[in-house]
Amino acid sequence: MTTAAPLLLTPGPLTTSARTRQAMLVDWGSWDEGFNQLTASLCEQLLAILHGSDSHHCVPLQGSGTFAVEAAIGTLVPRDGKVLVLINGAYGKRLAKICEVLGRRYVTFETAEDQPTTGADVERLLQADPSITHVALIHCETSTGILNPLADIAQVTARQGKRLIIDAMSSFGALPIDARQVPFDALIAASGKCLEGVPGMGLVFARKDALAQAAGNSHSLAMDLFDQHSYMTKTGQWRFTPPTHVVAALHEALLQYAEEGGLPARHQRYADNCQALIEAMAALGFRCFLPAQIQAPIIVTFHAPKDPHYQFKTFYERVKAKGFILYPGKLTEVETFRVGCIGHLNPAEMQAAVAAIAQTLEEMHVLEI
Repeated sequence: MTTAAPLLLTPGPLTTSARTRQAMLVDWGSWDEGFNQLTASLCEQLLAILHGSDSHHCVPLQGSGTFAVEAAIGTLVPRDGKVLVLINGAYGKRLAKICEVLGRRYVTFETAEDQPTTGADVERLLQADPSITHVALIHCETSTGILNPLADIAQVTARQGKRLIIDAMSSFGALPIDARQVPFDALIAASGKCLEGVPGMGLVFARKDALAQAAGNSHSLAMDLFDQHSYMTKTGQWRFTPPTHVVAALHEALLQYAEEGGLPARHQRYADNCQALIEAMAALGFRCFLPAQIQAPIIVTFHAPKDPHYQFKTFYERVKAKGFILYPGKLTEVETFRVGCIGHLNPAEMQAAVAAIAQTLEEMHVLEI
């Protein structure tokens, strides 16, 4: 990589392999049988990651991950349903906004940005409000990198007879989620995250019986997952123009995912990246926003330097000139910045990024971290 093509230390889009980018140099016909087979193979491989082939359908959708979240809420929550939205960051707030825009009744439960929601919280809330039909949460909230206790929340939700919708945008493919053990109506992911594809396609893993009951729920023609799945099942084709190059890139990325060793290997590499990053940053004096026990190996939030010479924009541009793109903070109370651990990266590259950060701080005369 050169300074013209820096490494992306972000939560997606992220750095992809040369093989994945190469796969986008072929043009596909959207009705072509070869492309239809590519889509079918993709869905089969993705379901296998979740162990969900028997219980769930994989419904791909054009657009970003947020498109898929909106489609899942709009399709799988009936118009008279009510959603409990669990919030400890910006993406939980976005999920609540989607419910508002779609006209779905909802209530929110918000904890501090460094405080995971607990199963006990959810149990208390569901017992207090029997009108709630669905619970929606962010598995890994990339505002900070916090990991919410999905398994506990899923079990409580099921025990209370409610349905679970999981935004697993930044965790699917790297953090273990087993559909045989974690009950959910929908789990939502995207092509450009831990699978190391390129952005442009959302993925909804919908429980078969929940999707079968969802006809007529959707507010939208384009985002109707029931109709999207029905048409794909009948014809093998996408309803509307598919993101052909994105599909091809993700198919190639999944081949590399398998070659690497699947989810366990992908998780270990990201964990190694995260550890290398945190240790090297600590040596410079940086403090993590989150304690280690709730820090997901996806993205790390660091407190910004206190030195008056520090300005994020200058810091960002200088680190970028050295070959690495960082991510701004997303917290309102304290000044932070974020460094992603995912993508086609290894621990040596994380250490090189920290060396670039150290050099930048020296150039900026930032002495107080």
